[in-house]
Amino acid sequence: MTIPTPSAASHAPPSFASGQLTDPRLTAALKTLELTVRRRLDGVLHGDHLGLIPGPGSELGDAREYQPGDDVRQMDWSVTARTTHPHVRQMIADRELETWLVVDLSASLDFGTALCEKRDLVVAAAAAITHLTSGGGNRIGAVVANGQQLIRIPARSGRVHAQSMLRKIATTPHAPDGVRGDLRGAIEALRRPQRKRGLAVVISDFLGEIDWQRSLRAISGRHDLLGVEVLDPRDLSLPDVGDVVLHDPETGHTREFSVTPSLRADFARAAQQHHEEVEAVLRSCGAPVMTLRTDRDWITDVVRFVSTRRHTFGAPNSGRVSR
Repeated sequence: MTIPTPSAASHAPPSFASGQLTDPRLTAALKTLELTVRRRLDGVLHGDHLGLIPGPGSELGDAREYQPGDDVRQMDWSVTARTTHPHVRQMIADRELETWLVVDLSASLDFGTALCEKRDLVVAAAAAITHLTSGGGNRIGAVVANGQQLIRIPARSGRVHAQSMLRKIATTPHAPDGVRGDLRGAIEALRRPQRKRGLAVVISDFLGEIDWQRSLRAISGRHDLLGVEVLDPRDLSLPDVGDVVLHDPETGHTREFSVTPSLRADFARAAQQHHEEVEAVLRSCGAPVMTLRTDRDWITDVVRFVSTRRHTFGAPNSGRVSR
């Protein structure tokens, strides 16, 4: 991994590499992460529910003009008929929200060539979602999968529980070499037992076979969805480095390649196609996508995403924000 400069490192989340997970270092890293999230998000978000996506809620809100990407199931046909312009009906979210994180920590996340490893971004994303959805009696839980084991963290409320959950995510063991991730199994774990209707957030790099579409679609029938895609520049393109030895930790295979212009073009084309397929599948399941990258300021991307969602969907006059 490249060593970031001091100015670049200021945009990176704390490192949760296995060698730094002694208790004092872990506590300090989680505290730094919490302060970063609170400092950057509290200034732009207000209301009982810090809206990530528009939830169905239980109370009728205001109608507004339809915008591309809106759920057509929320069309308000009476207002549309009166105004001759398509309108959708906003809903006010329920007072208490139950959020479930599906956290992918398979071997492909133990990688990074820019400011941090993708695993660090996964923990950072979990912290941001926790802050955005906690408070007011809201509960949050998690299903954490590394391919070898599945860890269930019950949904509870309170700051102590949130900190304990993030600590558990950050200290999840690395999968042994040759163990494939199981994102579909992690998503399936949300279906049984049946859980209270709420928000499900899937955090992953979504690399590998897209075999989780049916499971995610089943989840979308009961929960609002959000996809958090964690990427490294090398997931999308190969550098011009000549001969190189590459190791796939999820299969255990090692191969030597000559990185030619033709190979780089083929890899970039295939990576872009997979990226577009992942986003298309997520959106077909009703899940907006927030992309975080190891070569960008992750918290700025979170703020931009949330601000865009709030601007798109608005908030009721009462000051509460639909989720």
